[in-house]
Amino acid sequence: MSTQAVTKESGKARASLGSRLAEGVSGGLVRVFLIVVGLFWLVPTIGLLLSSLRTPADMNESGWWTVFTKPAQLTFESYEKLLNNSDITDSLVNTVLITVPATVLVVVIGSLAGYAFAWMEFPGRDWWFLGVVGLLVVPVQVALIPIAELFGNIGLFGSLLGVILFHVGFGLPFAVFLLRNFFAEIPRELLEAARLDGAGELRLFARVVMPLGGPAIASLGIFQFLWVWNDMLVALVFSDSGNQPITVALQTQVRQFGNNIDVLAPGAFISMVIPLAVFFAFQRQFVSGVMAGAVK
Repeated sequence: MSTQAVTKESGKARASLGSRLAEGVSGGLVRVFLIVVGLFWLVPTIGLLLSSLRTPADMNESGWWTVFTKPAQLTFESYEKLLNNSDITDSLVNTVLITVPATVLVVVIGSLAGYAFAWMEFPGRDWWFLGVVGLLVVPVQVALIPIAELFGNIGLFGSLLGVILFHVGFGLPFAVFLLRNFFAEIPRELLEAARLDGAGELRLFARVVMPLGGPAIASLGIFQFLWVWNDMLVALVFSDSGNQPITVALQTQVRQFGNNIDVLAPGAFISMVIPLAVFFAFQRQFVSGVMAGAVK
């Protein structure tokens, strides 16, 4: 009996060692695969960066990968020309003027509405929330013509304010839905304790709910910022030539591709790197917000 017991124990030890080796190999293969996928994902970005640092003559002669054998091709002439192109620089300013207010308004209004739907009692609250959820499935294309006509009647068509209001209107349903579900997970006892201390609704929202909802609010801000910054459909319809964002300005430059190729590459790279910088700056809060509620 003792010999069998020793044999079983040694078999278990060998099995556990083998399983550990298998897990280590599989984990290593997964890491290698993810690294390879990440490198392939970065290839277009690296290519765009290197293209933006080459002259039009070099771009016409060879591909961007020749930089690795001829690093003397790298120059900042394209960026200098870009800074002297008023159409691109003005469009970057317009993009900021559209994206920042549209993001801030959606976050602020969505936070207030989400708190109200989660913790305040008022007639028809659940029905109103169902209406907000129903707005999530309304496509942007359906509202373009009616809202364009409305903005034309009130004098907002072709203005930055019209573009901002459109983005705010279509960003709020998702914002309310996301934040309401997140705020509803806050323990009721915590809110009741704050009320017993004399906190009103606004103070309770600012001092308790907002700090606890930071991850969800950061996730919403990133989603809204990326959507508005990269939008071209709404900007094409509601903006004019004097206040077009960077997406429309680059699309206009593409029509004259043969004459301004040295402007397109640096302009496209700047348009891409800014939202990437915003995403990586709030990456930790974004991951926390996405994972919120997944583990109780």
